Amino acid sequence: MRDLLPFLRLYRKHWVGLTLGMILALATLCAAIGLLTLSGWFIAASAVAGLTVGSNFNYMLPAGGVRGLSIARTAGRWGERVVSHNATFKLLADLRIFFFQRLTPLIPGRLGSLRDADILNRMVADVDAMDHVYLRLVSPLLVGSLGIIAVSSFLYWFEPTLGLTLGAILLTLMLTLPVIFYRLGADHGKSIAQTRSSLRISLLDWIQGHAELNIFGAAQRYRDDAESQQNTLLASQRRMAAITGLASAFMVAANGLTLVLMIWLAADGIGGNKPDPMVAMVAFATMASFELMAPVAGAFQYLGQTITSAGRLNEILETTPDTVFDPQGHQVLARGNIRFDGVTFRYHGAQQDAVSDISLSIKQGEKIALLGRTGCGKSTLLQLITRNWDPREGQIFIDDVPLTQWQESTLRQSIAVVSQRVDLFNGTLRNNLRMAAPNASDESLVSVLNQVGLQVLLEEPGLDMWLGDGGRLLSGGERRRLGIARAMLRDAPILLLDEPTEGLDAKTEQQILTLLLEHAKDKTVLFITHRLVGLQQMDTVCLMDEGGIIEQGSHTALKKQGGRYTALLNRLSTC
Repeated sequence: MRDLLPFLRLYRKHWVGLTLGMILALATLCAAIGLLTLSGWFIAASAVAGLTVGSNFNYMLPAGGVRGLSIARTAGRWGERVVSHNATFKLLADLRIFFFQRLTPLIPGRLGSLRDADILNRMVADVDAMDHVYLRLVSPLLVGSLGIIAVSSFLYWFEPTLGLTLGAILLTLMLTLPVIFYRLGADHGKSIAQTRSSLRISLLDWIQGHAELNIFGAAQRYRDDAESQQNTLLASQRRMAAITGLASAFMVAANGLTLVLMIWLAADGIGGNKPDPMVAMVAFATMASFELMAPVAGAFQYLGQTITSAGRLNEILETTPDTVFDPQGHQVLARGNIRFDGVTFRYHGAQQDAVSDISLSIKQGEKIALLGRTGCGKSTLLQLITRNWDPREGQIFIDDVPLTQWQESTLRQSIAVVSQRVDLFNGTLRNNLRMAAPNASDESLVSVLNQVGLQVLLEEPGLDMWLGDGGRLLSGGERRRLGIARAMLRDAPILLLDEPTEGLDAKTEQQILTLLLEHAKDKTVLFITHRLVGLQQMDTVCLMDEGGIIEQGSHTALKKQGGRYTALLNRLSTC
């Protein structure tokens, strides 16, 4: 139950709506019980009056009460649903925003290994399960407890024995049913929460990788895995449905037995009077009182699923980010001076350092190339500059200010990145470009697309072109150039290029490099590559291997040294 406490605290923000919802739920419940109780007495009393010669019976007042309670029940039910669901939806919206705010600083990091489908399941299904806390736990228990007091007090006023008996029965059920059905449904609810996540992961793997899976003949195996997860989920849901049926059957049986007992107690008369229509009132009040018990068993049946979902959310909410920014940190846009001072970093769980004892000084406006084979630590340095992680040893400075002292928004505004993976969203071309420059005009967007050679995208419908999930309507080269267009729109003083021309043909590659260097002539550039392209235009080339810089200098100077760089040039020239 402790897993639910962080979410209960969020309820304080919406306590007015949630409290009003419970008040309306209690009023609706009282109207429903009162309607059935009054109707039962009215029918019985009318029948007795009709059989009694010379009786004087006021039909108008009870009939008016029935109509009033009917209207109150309908209006109360509508109002309760509107108010409580409105408050719950607002609560879930706040929870999703809160969850996303806590999730964002954790990726990349220790939680960077979480699958996309798993994160999606936590943000959708697990957050949705939190509405059970109010709608199926808090509200039914409070409303039910107050309803028991109300109906028991009502009968106690006519006959203490009847009021105490019904109150004792309802209170016993209120205390025992949640425990019984929680235990019956705990394992199945936990299975539903976990299997739903596994099913989403399996389906996403199968759908997104369908083409590659078919090529390698593994599509059927992935489909079988998804079907296995689906069958497990359906089996758990069937068992939960069976428990729901058991709860309904138990409530019907308890209602019937209680009704027999109450009629037997009232058969000799109520309040010292002979048997009269009040017996019918007691019978109908007993039947109506079980309406307040209906949600209780089902609510706790799903408590196991809710607690499991809360635990999965708390795995994110309670995790401390690897990098914590100071909201009041350095807030002046960078000029472009970068300095690595003995930087060493090792990924979580790795056996060796990704970069080791890196010292490098980059002045404003300089162009630096990091050259080396895959896995030598080039991209790690870019991740450290953007502060996705902090070094284990040493420090990184921008404009002589330690990176740990920068405000996050200022640091992000100071850096533009062209990464190996260009992330595009399921939206228009315009919106995907304006992520880099929210206030950019359409003319600016058209201009930068022309510069990177994407004129073809400006054909009808132009900037309103829908890119699809992950930019699936674009080729790999078009996605790459779209990422370069974003960096140009960003127009930050520091430009980080991680294999910006990977996958482009030689002619387009040269055009893009020329464009980038022209765009960044007054900017600090850190250019990562494992190919000998564009190195002549760099002020300094750093050859890296096994996490360290082994040679450093201009292209011409390194070529004259006759070291590893020269050997690499000679080997590639003879290929």
